[in-house]
Amino acid sequence: MVKLREFLQVDVFSERPGAGNPLAVVLDSDGLDDEAMQRIAAWTNLAETTFLLPPDTPDADYRVRIFTTRQEIAFAGHPSIGSAFAALSAGQCRPRDGRLVQQCKAGLLPIDVSPDGTLAVRVPRSRIVRRAGDGLGEDALLDAALGHARRAPLAAALVEGGRRWWLAELADEAAVRDFVPDRVAIGALAAATDSLGLCLFARTGARDPASAQLVVRAFPLGVGIAEDPASGAANAAIAAFLDEAGALDALGDRFAVSQGREMSRDARLVLRIDAERQVWVGGQCRAVVAGTLRW
Repeated sequence: MVKLREFLQVDVFSERPGAGNPLAVVLDSDGLDDEAMQRIAAWTNLAETTFLLPPDTPDADYRVRIFTTRQEIAFAGHPSIGSAFAALSAGQCRPRDGRLVQQCKAGLLPIDVSPDGTLAVRVPRSRIVRRAGDGLGEDALLDAALGHARRAPLAAALVEGGRRWWLAELADEAAVRDFVPDRVAIGALAAATDSLGLCLFARTGARDPASAQLVVRAFPLGVGIAEDPASGAANAAIAAFLDEAGALDALGDRFAVSQGREMSRDARLVLRIDAERQVWVGGQCRAVVAGTLRW
């Protein structure tokens, strides 16, 4: 007999349905082996699919395994936020003093649960691996990937926090929104540097707390994705990069990000750097599809 498993499709980093990044969540994953999980993730055909399991330690509230359509990964931002939302929605756990602890291959990660429904996960901090212009021979590939984009004075950098990204600040919001990606060039940069690809950002100058202070676009062509509508890990990498470079400036230790409009989305992410200089990324979620998986 085929076991029926609870299944959710969640819109992550979205204040309204259809504006964020979709995630498939299998709520009851007991009995599924690695091959079955990978086949399900390939079948959902989303950037990531997660599988909830009982934790192996009393210090965690739930355990999650995260799969792309190709492989299992240790951590990603929007799957962590969406999985926490799904676990709470299904009644599998309850916050303790406003916090959950997620067990995943990256370790035990705290997730704050706010009264307004916002969830925020502490992200393993990324570090600068190299900067553009350091003479290591990859500047030509980076220049080709950026094309004629108008850049900010801050040098682009390759950062690593489990997965690698090239981060580049552009001159203003219009430079990011109008950017036309050269997918071949970005793919070549990703392949040569064993990175996900290129992530662009710019400051908007907005001071209203309801507005976004940063606009972001991410092109993870290193894993075959043309553009990501809302990437928690990439945004956390930007926050850590700016902090390490001493370039947060007016952004301060808390700011909002707009991502995905160029893909007909409108995700909103909130980044926070705590007193220990750890980066938190958060946002809201919406359940869009609920049902059972027959596998």
